[in-house]
Amino acid sequence: MRGDYQQLVDEISAALGAPATLEDRDFGLIAFGAHEGDDDEVMDPVRTRSILQRRSSAAVRAWFEAFGIARAKTALRIPPDPAAGVFRGRICLPVRHRGIVHGYVWLLDDGHLTDLELGTRGAPPDPRIAQAMETAARIGALLADEARAGAELGDLLRELLVAAPDGQPAAAAALRDALRDSLRFTPGAPLTLVAVLPWDTSDTDAAPLPSLPGLLAACALPAGGGPADDPSVGAEETEPGAGRTGRTGSAARPQPAAPVPALAALVRLRASAAPAPAHTVAEHLLRSPRAGAAQGERQTPRGSGHPPPPRPGAAGIGAGTRELTDLPATWREALDAARAAHAEPRLGPITQWDAIGPYRMLTALPATAPDPAIGPLLAPAHAELARTAEVFLDCAGQASRTAQALGIHRQTLYYRLGRVEKLTGLDLDDGEHRLLLHMALKAARL
Repeated sequence: MRGDYQQLVDEISAALGAPATLEDRDFGLIAFGAHEGDDDEVMDPVRTRSILQRRSSAAVRAWFEAFGIARAKTALRIPPDPAAGVFRGRICLPVRHRGIVHGYVWLLDDGHLTDLELGTRGAPPDPRIAQAMETAARIGALLADEARAGAELGDLLRELLVAAPDGQPAAAAALRDALRDSLRFTPGAPLTLVAVLPWDTSDTDAAPLPSLPGLLAACALPAGGGPADDPSVGAEETEPGAGRTGRTGSAARPQPAAPVPALAALVRLRASAAPAPAHTVAEHLLRSPRAGAAQGERQTPRGSGHPPPPRPGAAGIGAGTRELTDLPATWREALDAARAAHAEPRLGPITQWDAIGPYRMLTALPATAPDPAIGPLLAPAHAELARTAEVFLDCAGQASRTAQALGIHRQTLYYRLGRVEKLTGLDLDDGEHRLLLHMALKAARL
């Protein structure tokens, strides 16, 4: 399939005598034509980055989309803008099929295409442009076929991941047959799942996922793990100043949030204990415009009525398996790892389930309201105190290490810890009290 795209892009390059690049709707690189010469200004930084990184940045995408390329049905001319890294103008050929844009062909104009008639303002297009648009339509048909095949596999993957235990064998068999028919999978090959959190599902006509080595299928699923999973959670809130056994009231109730969508990506591995292909897929997916804070995301932390600022996307990788029936458990591992990475920057944007340490237990806990003793500390007004307490506990209660990590004087640290004890009613010299506080602070960020 990818060879077909390359051949068609080469046809367009040859017809117009200009280097052509094919990108999907998310500006992921699919194929590019040969570039003759070594003039960097003709090549320009935007095209260079697209080829080297296999994707254009969000800023580049926004700049080009401002010219109306997503709505265009005919070729468009894009002027140069050196400030944006676009040293040369471009001709954009929208790649459409049955009214849906699936990608774009870009032609760098070094000057010889300037007078080429594109077929706008009632004038007929130059025959070379007409030929190129016919080729772009053939590309659109291929991309549409690929999108349909990918959607079918994604639907089967979703059915397996959400199936009840007694329905999983049948769902696994259906997915196995479809993968085998698509020539993408040999039964018994090692597999894993990558979870990308959050994933924007607002664009129902979004381009298909990129063709990456090992990526077999993908689907969007609710991530869960938040207060919205249980409507009873957040019905009551701790009264300000309540101690460890403080009673609850209903004055300030946290607002439940809708489950955040995540992407589940099925990846073929070279060996069960060799997750490198999964890391490659995760890195690529995190560069998608759909990764990161999803449109409309309002994820409210437990115990707070205020949403946090958007955080960048994170990806988790489950353990390898050779059995499709193990994939629901693998999905839970991948999703837990993504939730941990999303909450804990020290884990990095991509992490494996076996590397998240205590978060393996914390992510498995049911979503509940914060412990009554911890609730007051989670209020936005006490964010600095909560951070101080968490760093103190991360440093095993060593005051000197904590003060150094926070960049504060030890007396300031002692003052803050005293306020933490007063707010929560906990004794930070008591091991069980420390454990409760540490777990609650970590869980509140999931």
